[in-house]
Amino acid sequence: MANSTILLDYWPSMFCMRARVALREKGVVFEAREEDLTNKSPLLLQSNPIHKKVPVLIHNGKPVSESLNVVQYVDEAWSDKNPFFPSDPYGKAQARFWADFVDKKFSDAQFKIWGKKGEEQAAGVKEFIEALKILEAELGDKPYFGGDSFGYVDISLITFYSWFGAYEKFGNFSIEAESPKLIAWAKRCMEKESVSKSLPDQEKIVAYAAEFRKNNL
Repeated sequence: MANSTILLDYWPSMFCMRARVALREKGVVFEAREEDLTNKSPLLLQSNPIHKKVPVLIHNGKPVSESLNVVQYVDEAWSDKNPFFPSDPYGKAQARFWADFVDKKFSDAQFKIWGKKGEEQAAGVKEFIEALKILEAELGDKPYFGGDSFGYVDISLITFYSWFGAYEKFGNFSIEAESPKLIAWAKRCMEKESVSKSLPDQEKIVAYAAEFRKNNL
């Protein structure tokens, strides 16, 4: 595995998409290995024995797990182009804060929309819209969360865009009606090849979520 970059991947995972976007944004050539999460590979279990989850980036034989951690690693390991963080400590701290907000608030709420039903689903829609509005206020009139350049917070959030069609279908609401600036930001991000190549088509995600609901709810 010397001089190699392997990503243990799962195509519908917005967390794996973060790693794909980060690697492509840096121009890194990598091998994506699709995992079967019902029958996890020995390499995944060996590489991430604590959480046993994707994504795992294996760079020159050394595994790095947890999606935001992977994004930070990619930024530091390939530091010669497209930095994900601003140069000042305060800017870096703010970026980490908002990426953490996405993981803690946004991530939990969105799962309730497509992975639950009834009162729990309704609560998820409400929490999701609240989180959307907070993020939209933070974005303001900037092109990207970090200002003029695409960076860490953008990578942490844009991958959920591939799921927006599923949220709207199963949550029965319009994201653009609630947060038009965030949709404009997402479309701006999608103009980047690193993003458009890394996110699956929304209709494929809708079908995946529908299958999950049929089998689990």
